Amino acid sequence: MNLTISGHHLEVTDALRGYVTSKLERISRHFDQVVDIKVLLTVDNLKEKDLRQRAECNIHVKGRDLFAESADADLYAAVDDLADKLDRQVLRYKTKTKEHHHDALKRLA
Repeated sequence: MNLTISGHHLEVTDALRGYVTSKLERISRHFDQVVDIKVLLTVDNLKEKDLRQRAECNIHVKGRDLFAESADADLYAAVDDLADKLDRQVLRYKTKTKEHHHDALKRLA
């Protein structure tokens, strides 16, 4: 799994990098076919202080790309919300891709 964390108008510190990595580990725990994860952390110059910190993530899994974004006043809260959204998306994708093999109707008779 390749993990890329970048910042826009923000310096990504070691503490922030460790926090994002620990939150995204549970995604790879649920679904082991994750190929690539790209996280973008931004600070926007908005007048509203409650939505300045944003976190976006693109996850490339086998056969699909998943995207989620979150905005909050605190960057750590935005990362928490982002991890929850991605976790739900990965679990939904995992249940959709399970193999559902059924016997053919001709063979049942």
